[in-house]
Amino acid sequence: MIPVPSNVREWLATGHTDMRKGIASLSLRVQEVLRRDPLGGHLFCFRGRSGNLLKVI
Repeated sequence: MIPVPSNVREWLATGHTDMRKGIASLSLRVQEVLRRDPLGGHLFCFRGRSGNLLKVI
């Protein structure tokens, strides 16, 4: 387990995400959809279609 400070919020994207997308594309999605700063210290989680892959930025 990786300890996460108590002031960090975790955001989970609903639905599935194309796992071929890189960090730049996912960061842009965070900016456009959530209106949040991807470098602001929070965790943004995206899951693949089958549910067995997870990308966290």
